[in-house]
Amino acid sequence: MMTKKWLSNNFLFFMQKFITSLTFQVLLAIVLGIVGGVLFPQQAASLKFVGDVFINLIKMVIPPIVFLTVVAGIGSMQDLKKLGRVGGKTLLYFEVVTTLALFIGLLVGNWVQPGAGLNLQHIPKHDSSQYTQGIKNLDWLEFFIHIIPTNIFKSFAEGDLLQILFFAVLFGLALNKTGENGQSVLKFFDKLAKIFFRLLAMVMKLAPLGAFGGMAYTIGKFGIASLLPLLKLMATMYGTLFLFVFVVLNAICWYNKINLWRFLVYIKEEILIVLGTASSETVLPRMMDKLTNYGCSPAIVSLVLPTGYSFNLDGSTLYLSMAVVFLAQVYQIPLTFAQELTILGILMITSKGAAAVTGSALLVLTSTLAALQIIPVEGVALLLGTDRFMSEARAITNLIGNGVATLVIAKSENEWVEREM
Repeated sequence: MMTKKWLSNNFLFFMQKFITSLTFQVLLAIVLGIVGGVLFPQQAASLKFVGDVFINLIKMVIPPIVFLTVVAGIGSMQDLKKLGRVGGKTLLYFEVVTTLALFIGLLVGNWVQPGAGLNLQHIPKHDSSQYTQGIKNLDWLEFFIHIIPTNIFKSFAEGDLLQILFFAVLFGLALNKTGENGQSVLKFFDKLAKIFFRLLAMVMKLAPLGAFGGMAYTIGKFGIASLLPLLKLMATMYGTLFLFVFVVLNAICWYNKINLWRFLVYIKEEILIVLGTASSETVLPRMMDKLTNYGCSPAIVSLVLPTGYSFNLDGSTLYLSMAVVFLAQVYQIPLTFAQELTILGILMITSKGAAAVTGSALLVLTSTLAALQIIPVEGVALLLGTDRFMSEARAITNLIGNGVATLVIAKSENEWVEREM
């Protein structure tokens, strides 16, 4: 009798805890968003503002949290030589992995050929003027000049993560060099960071609403029917990203003795939020906090993770190379080996330049097509209908890729002691 009562009480406790958890609430919100988008498409399409409000609230706290955590991490470093070593190692890792993602996108695109035999008339077109107007090709010089802010207050106001990161590194170095006189400032920043993380916790309570609004808008605006002509591209994209995470990233984790599955379970709430909002940026501050709680050094987390949001977008880079090959197949433009190498080279620049123009993957794709001058730039219009549906997969892959990168760099520096969560 006592055993049955004990089991019943524990089951009720577990169910209550599960239902009140953020994971369940976000998952339920996503399901309701899909159902609402299918049954009431016009009303659901008008709910875009709900997702936008949540994303804007998150963006409101990202600049101060990134600035404060980076300054605190560098300001408290005992060995500044380590900063240069970690920075160099991080950028090398990012370049190798994103180049691998680009190569895989080209390889799978050529192998599966998702655009072969597609009739242009069967593919719904959308207005792409916002991507094709004022096209300019990005180059490394422009990219690096952009990193240096002319007005740091403007950088904070616009949420330019690269410029904020650059200023934070310099500020942290100056604070570190100040010695004991800078300790009071460091303690103040640490207290201020705790306040912003508390504010973030308050905002995250609205995550289910944000996920519901984002998903309802996506289904209501674009509709399930619009996916059918490009179903092969979507299936190829999702399958490739899945394999990238569980083969490529898993191999990296295995080599570094990191349990990928345990990490994915740990960040399941963040993955669901990204699925609902189609933006990995919505969980950046939360990921910084969770990776620190997972056992990574705060200094490593504050340096690697925000940098990865500009230089290590694995899902986006893989999509870009596959999208170029797809459009070439749709327009029946055969690509030579030399041209594909050119595509790889251009994307290595433009995919990093995404941070410089504060745009989406489609904006970078447009710049790439303009620089390539082989495939019509107007082809971007063919992808608009399904881009939102594929952006969730890209964003989740970006999130996981940056989390893995942080763990790998932290482990290589002996700055990670895995904790049981």
